[in-house]
Amino acid sequence: MTTHRWIRIAAGENIPPREGRAVLLGGRELAIFNLGDRFLATDNRCPHKGGPLCDGIVTGSSVVCPLHAWKVNLASGSVERPTGASDHCVATYPTRVEDGIVVVGLPLDDDATVVRETAAARSERGAAA
Repeated sequence: MTTHRWIRIAAGENIPPREGRAVLLGGRELAIFNLGDRFLATDNRCPHKGGPLCDGIVTGSSVVCPLHAWKVNLASGSVERPTGASDHCVATYPTRVEDGIVVVGLPLDDDATVVRETAAARSERGAAA
């Protein structure tokens, strides 16, 4: 039974190691991170004040929000810092790489469709063509 709809996002080579990129799918903005050995995807809003996680500093398998330094685990979506914020989390999405393209799985009950990408993701994909 299929539980996800897989959406092609960008060429993996266009997301530099230890960095994130934002992609808008329908009304949802995701952050796609290149950890060097794998790609991870989360919602792009920090659970604290909505900061753009894709612009944060990637450390290990976590990202530090650029606004207030909340640290979010990219694999689980849980908040690692501050320690008292364990009741907050960020949605995560499965990823895979197919023929060099990063693909993200959205839940089947999610009606998001690819509407547009951020300018950075769009220009990076164009550079790969």
